[in-house]
Amino acid sequence: MADPFDPKMTSPGATRRTALGLLLGAPLLSACSGIQQTLTNNYSTGPANEQPPGPAGPAQSPQAIGSGAVKVGLILPQSASGNAGLAAQSMKNAAEMAYSEFQNPNIQLLVKDDAGSAAGAQQAAQQALNEGAEIIIGPLFAVSVPAVAQLTRARNIPVIAFSTDSSVAGRGVYLLSFLPESDVNRIIDYAYGTGKRSFAALLPQNAYGNVVEVAFKQAVARKGGRVVAFERYGADRSTAAKNIAAQLTGADALLLADDGEAVVATADALTTAGANLRNVQLLGTGLWDNPRVFGSASMQGGLYAAPDPAGFRAFSGRYRTKFGNDPVRTATLAYDAVALVAALARTQGGQRFTPEVLTNQSGFAGIDGLFRFRQDGGNDRGLAVMKVASGGGQPVAGSPKSFGT
Repeated sequence: MADPFDPKMTSPGATRRTALGLLLGAPLLSACSGIQQTLTNNYSTGPANEQPPGPAGPAQSPQAIGSGAVKVGLILPQSASGNAGLAAQSMKNAAEMAYSEFQNPNIQLLVKDDAGSAAGAQQAAQQALNEGAEIIIGPLFAVSVPAVAQLTRARNIPVIAFSTDSSVAGRGVYLLSFLPESDVNRIIDYAYGTGKRSFAALLPQNAYGNVVEVAFKQAVARKGGRVVAFERYGADRSTAAKNIAAQLTGADALLLADDGEAVVATADALTTAGANLRNVQLLGTGLWDNPRVFGSASMQGGLYAAPDPAGFRAFSGRYRTKFGNDPVRTATLAYDAVALVAALARTQGGQRFTPEVLTNQSGFAGIDGLFRFRQDGGNDRGLAVMKVASGGGQPVAGSPKSFGT
């Protein structure tokens, strides 16, 4: 992951429909035809660089947004240093925006600062639980999620966290984040559907690469395809690139999964090693949504899975009007989480935050398109397939309107 914090105006009616689009189940989803779809500028996924920040600044005072009967904890690293603190402020703004755009929400957001640490997150969760929180939104960092879960599981309180590390999910902890598994599954399924049967992959030797490797091999096997070449690389790509280049004649498609700078360097290393990348279909993840990729001659025509860009563009326009600056990419996660709990509080009564409701197979619709929580705490997303072009990503297959069975 490069950095999880990299950062059309609509009518008021369309704005409210966006928030209300997070209603449960296929019938309610189809009724909300005005829902905005999704984006990805500076889209980031995967646990590779999900690191807690350095020393924090002064702790932020707890704050409450709204006065509804259903209490919701919102834990963010507001006083953390650097990008983490900036991301927290943007996500808090997005949460406030979701609240204001949802018609008469019956929730109260209990905003707590965890300073980007596990101890701070546990203290923040304890405060929210003591104040009656029925569900926790956050924290952001993987290291903080188990500390929160230790408290919430004892009280059977669910958590919707923002970490991209799937290992912290499960047993009442659900991740509303961009997981690399969804990207890999979507792009392999699409490639197989276009006739690709033999796959190769060249992946980084890091945590992100570990996740992608497992997802890639499982996805290819599930479709009945073959992995004909596979390599991992560290700081030196040359040896791995040579090995893959020598085997590419047997491959229909090549998966390169890394951030914008690194994936271009990998493609260049393959070309230097003698690979003709025009004879194989390049495949990638949402990390490809990067100007460096679009400007690379080697990457032109490559396909990658990502949210459709329209939703984030619309969200960003409303955010700029309200707050006077641009949101970070992860701000949509906070928006969708708050809109979801507001919708469930309105429609699901006393069952609103039960596992059965949260893991409904029809899923929910948000700024970033369709999503649903799995029972293991991970998520599935309805992603588009985009093609690399010099002017940016071009959609070649839209986001699904519903999840298949």
